[in-house]
Amino acid sequence: MSLDIFFEKSPKPFLIVLSVCLTIVCGYLNFLVGPQISFSIFYLVPVFLMSWYVSRTAGVLISMLAALSWLAADLASAETYSYRVVPYWNAAVLFGFFLITTMILSRLKAAYLHEQELSRSDFLTAVANARAFHAIAEAEKARASRYGHPLTLAYLDIDDFKRVNDRFGHQTGDALLVWVAKAIRQHIRATDHVARVGGDEFAILLPETGAEAGQFVLYKLQRVLLDIMQKNGWPVTFSIGAVTFLGQPETLEEMIQRADGLMYAAKNGGKNRIAQEVVGA
Repeated sequence: MSLDIFFEKSPKPFLIVLSVCLTIVCGYLNFLVGPQISFSIFYLVPVFLMSWYVSRTAGVLISMLAALSWLAADLASAETYSYRVVPYWNAAVLFGFFLITTMILSRLKAAYLHEQELSRSDFLTAVANARAFHAIAEAEKARASRYGHPLTLAYLDIDDFKRVNDRFGHQTGDALLVWVAKAIRQHIRATDHVARVGGDEFAILLPETGAEAGQFVLYKLQRVLLDIMQKNGWPVTFSIGAVTFLGQPETLEEMIQRADGLMYAAKNGGKNRIAQEVVGA
């Protein structure tokens, strides 16, 4: 496990206590070596830990503590200064330096998290993309295996989507996709997951959902989507393939292949259908 993962997973109280202890240790060592040897760079370790892994406010507070620790070490030393204000000035300058460092780290962390979110989201619909969905599905599969809970995976395809692009233009096609993603998100639970996994294909993962409950959700969702399409005058329907795993799920690739195969079976069977099977019954 890398240090970054270790600190990301560490509880915030642990990081706060660790940072405070490191700051106090830095101050004590600074007192031992005296003002002739600069020790300021070592204070950046707790400043970094608090700013990156806890919060900006925590970074500001530890910056203040670091400056006070530096000041205490200076005042406790036997060093004499030409002006009494010198150690206070040095501590203020260091506080400013730590504060600027905290602000920069906070901005970098925000940008980093934003880029991470963008890399996991579909650029058009804002739901998860295929890469993110694979990671989510893998975690849910492992959880279902551990606790023996049912898991339902569905693949939804928009029938005749190309006709919308050809007839109304790609801008309308994009709007249709956004409406579909929005409707799915609004009509599934907060614990469920949806992703756009192809041009006009969506995957829906329903943890702790058996065949009957999954069927109810999918039929309701299909009716909602058809109503939206009718109101907008978009000549499309929806074919859905769903597989419910009652026992330990197979590999993720096999799960996806089953759901995808059922979705194509629904399309080949006349479109606007739901094909469902249960594994492990």
